[in-house]
Parts: sequence; structure tokens; C-alpha cells
Amino acid sequence: MTRLPHRLLRFAATLAVAWACAGGSLAKAEEPLPTEAGEKPLSPELRAIAVDEHRGTRVDHSLRFVDHEGREVRVADWFDGQRPVLLTLNYYRCRVVCSVQLTAIADALAELSWTPGDENFRVISVSLDPEETAADTVHKRAQILDNLGRGDDVGWQFLRADATTIAALTAQLGISYAYDAEQDQFAHPAVAMFLSPEGMIAQYIYGLTYEPRDLEFALLEAGQGKIGTPMEKLYLSCFTYDHEAGRYGPWAFGIMRIGATISAAALGVLIAILWRRERRRRGHLPSNPDGSTAEAVS
Repeated sequence: MTRLPHRLLRFAATLAVAWACAGGSLAKAEEPLPTEAGEKPLSPELRAIAVDEHRGTRVDHSLRFVDHEGREVRVADWFDGQRPVLLTLNYYRCRVVCSVQLTAIADALAELSWTPGDENFRVISVSLDPEETAADTVHKRAQILDNLGRGDDVGWQFLRADATTIAALTAQLGISYAYDAEQDQFAHPAVAMFLSPEGMIAQYIYGLTYEPRDLEFALLEAGQGKIGTPMEKLYLSCFTYDHEAGRYGPWAFGIMRIGATISAAALGVLIAILWRRERRRRGHLPSNPDGSTAEAVS
């Protein structure tokens, strides 16, 4: 089957996400564009949502948010120069997509040996709704951390902010979203973003389900060599990010490179063993008067 272009696939997935978040019904546009017979015209809200990936962009460290305990948190506080950050954009009153996405991320992270807030990474979730309250934030955080199963003392912050701050952050991330007043819902794409320890946008992973391996690889890649064991980094080199699929997949050259390294190491070990055996054999042969070693005659 012919593979659809990446932009078309992403657009279709984004529309499906927004449709679910809007409760399954689409608001009518005031001036609908021409559509195929029998099709329902898309609302302006659904047409507005998209992702324009801004890899390599540094997010504004001066933006200010409020966490679940009412403390002010600047974007600069997200980063320590050592750990990457997994970032999601949701809103805490969302009954469908946001809960599904956050739960899926928590379930995937629960399968890793890493824990949010340890020496490897942090997680930040930001609400798109400037009207949400501290109670909304506390409730959603408790719900998601229960799914994670690592207790309450983990490095996963749930933040809220005013409309101006939210708009500034989403613009830097390349995320377009919209408020559907008729449904009282926010239409937005389901995407997890990964930022480097210095706050540079490194990766985007799409969808409502996540493989633990994809999250681990994205964090390793965003970590720029500052996190992970040598074996984990070696394993990552066998995979590459597929921009069409929005996932990590096997990389033939990387696998071949690892195979060649293992083969060379095995050959080196074999040569060393044979050399030591030959040296021991010669050491047991009798010596001639002139000091040379006598060769055995069969």
C-alpha cells in the first residue's frame, strides 16, 4: 500500500485527536468551505490546530508559571544543565484526550528503570486553559502519579499560567491550538516534546499511546550524552527516529556498525587466545645449547 505523505498523515491524526477532545461533535463554521457531498464542514477551531516542529529552538527561560503547590516556577527552573525534560501540553479538565495521553505516558514511564526527577530526566505538564484552578492541577497530578506508581515525591510538575504566557510557550514550541466555545473544550494535538538540559527543543513524539522504548530513546537523544549508561547509548545507536511514523525504528547502518564492532572484538579475543597458547607451547619446548628452541619432530 502506498504510504501517505507525512504532512497528510499528521493532519489526519491531529483532526482525530481534536474531534475526540471536543466530545465527538464538531462546531459548524459560520462560512463553511466547500466539502464533498455528505461531509460535515470542519469548524475553524479544528482547522487551526497543527504542529510546526521547531527543533533547535530555545524556549524562553523567563516565562513564569504556577505549580500544584501555588509556587511560581520559571522555565529556567525546568533545566539544570544535566537532565532533559519531557514536556506535554494538556488541560486538566479534559475528559478524554488529555487524560488518555497523560495516562499513556505514565504507563510507559512506569516500565522504565528511570523515575521522573531522578538523575536522568524531569517531566513538565502545562495546562492550555488559563482559567484552571489550583484544585484542577492538584487533582490531575494525583490521578496521573497514581498511574505512574512511584509515589508523590517525583519530578513531574503540573503547571498553569495566564493566556499570554501559554500563547508565548506554544508559539515557541510550534503548537497551534484553539478554544471551542460551543463545546467548552480546547482542540489541540497530542504530542510529547523533549527538551535538552539547556532548554533546546530536541524531539517530538506523537500519539495517544507511547512505547517505553520511544520515550527512553527521545530522552537519551535530548540528553546529548549526559544521561544513560554506555549500554543504553549503544542500544540507541541501533535505532533512528522515523519522521513519517513519529516513532523510533531499527537503523540498518547502526545495527551493522554494532555487528562489525562485536565481530572485531571477537576476532581480537581469538587472536589473543591463540597467541597465548602458542607462547605457552614454545615455553615448554627444550632449548638447544645455542639458546634456540628445539622444534618437536613427529
